[in-house]
Amino acid sequence: MGHKVHPLGFRIGVIHDWQAKWYADKHYIEFLHEDLKLRKAIRSKYAEAAISQVQIDRQANKVAVTIHTARPGIVIGRGGQRVDEMRLYLEKLIGKRVQLNIQEIQQPELDAYLVARTIAEQIERRVAYRRAMKQAVFRITQAGAKGIKISCAGRLGGSEIARRQNIHQGQVPLHTLRADIDYGLTEARTTLGRIGVKVWIYKGDILAQPKIEEVEEMPAEAEAKPAEAEAKPAEAEAKPAEVEAKPAEVEAKPAEVEAKPAKPKTKRTKPAASRSANTKPSAPVEKVEKEETDATTEASEIPQEP
Repeated sequence: MGHKVHPLGFRIGVIHDWQAKWYADKHYIEFLHEDLKLRKAIRSKYAEAAISQVQIDRQANKVAVTIHTARPGIVIGRGGQRVDEMRLYLEKLIGKRVQLNIQEIQQPELDAYLVARTIAEQIERRVAYRRAMKQAVFRITQAGAKGIKISCAGRLGGSEIARRQNIHQGQVPLHTLRADIDYGLTEARTTLGRIGVKVWIYKGDILAQPKIEEVEEMPAEAEAKPAEAEAKPAEAEAKPAEVEAKPAEVEAKPAEVEAKPAKPKTKRTKPAASRSANTKPSAPVEKVEKEETDATTEASEIPQEP
């Protein structure tokens, strides 16, 4: 035989949290019965308020009660009158201070208990159970669920022999812990007996992110910062390289400046022509010398008187 596990209890501590948050050693039985009384009183007082979940948190002598409802207007009343009445009623019931909080359910179509409750109410009003189940499946798929499973068991349609009717659409991975599966169970009280209604709604996967990863991410960021710091000195080193390259360019420029004076050296060859031009007047000098020699020879040739 199969051993079926409650989908919510199976995932507590993984993706779901506890509905009652308190710890006790000596007064455990007392606190447990107080929680049962609080939940029963709230559901009986607000039978038409579509209450899905009641969370209880205990701190010293103070009890904080959070009501999740799809119709907050019915719970609050005009100016919060019904909230005050309920708070005083609960304080008299358990003899402790009670803080009452109201939280609205944004999508009632994706809440398994509320869907089961609507199907049970339709069955109580003698609506065909097949029609009620198909309408619920259509509304839930339109709301964005990935899978749904509905099971009704009892004297369906007034038959003398009880039976079970199931409707399944999409996927409902009950063995996957990270799968966000909501589960709701309620009963329809008919004249022929009670009909149980169970609803499973698969909304998607929730990937748990433990705090250890966050702690590990911090050093990664810290390592990334030194890497950036190392990159900055590398850039600083690259800049001096550029500065060194600039003096190289400056040195290259004086080399060009030194190369430029080489051109006047080639120009100095031109004065050689000028020298040749200057050497041309040397011919008249020779002529003068020749004239002087001629004059001396002529003087030597002239006979001298004795």
